[in-house]
Amino acid sequence: MKRFKILRNVLLATIASSSLLNIAHAEDALKMELTSNQVVKNSEGKTIYTPVRTAPAGTVIQYKATYTNTINKDINDLMVTLPIPTNMAFTGESIPASAQASTDGKNYADMPLMRKVDGKMVKVPYSEYRMLRWNIKLLPAKKSAAVALNTTVN
Repeated sequence: MKRFKILRNVLLATIASSSLLNIAHAEDALKMELTSNQVVKNSEGKTIYTPVRTAPAGTVIQYKATYTNTINKDINDLMVTLPIPTNMAFTGESIPASAQASTDGKNYADMPLMRKVDGKMVKVPYSEYRMLRWNIKLLPAKKSAAVALNTTVN
């Protein structure tokens, strides 16, 4: 039940991010599919992604959004965001790694985020990251692009 609430919130926020197209297209120009999978390493060290049923503390979950351009025209400079659910902590791993991060959902900067503490610049803990944002420079007609982030269940 908790997983579905998290997934629903991520889906709603991701759909909202798709409205940030800075070029007008028909509503159905962009299709988004969101998945959440547990990330595990097998005995050979290969990463395996399996659908999540339950998520005990410490479980690594990957949220992946695949955007498909459904029209016969390229989409340029598509800004997409993925929120980090409140009961999850970002691991620092994003795909592609070019994501920008935010602690408030409004102000974004390149990772790692930094802040001044006692006159020194220090890294913001990943646990304080709340959203990631990517700029998909070009999404060709009828093609797809995916973004993902890894989290750990608190």
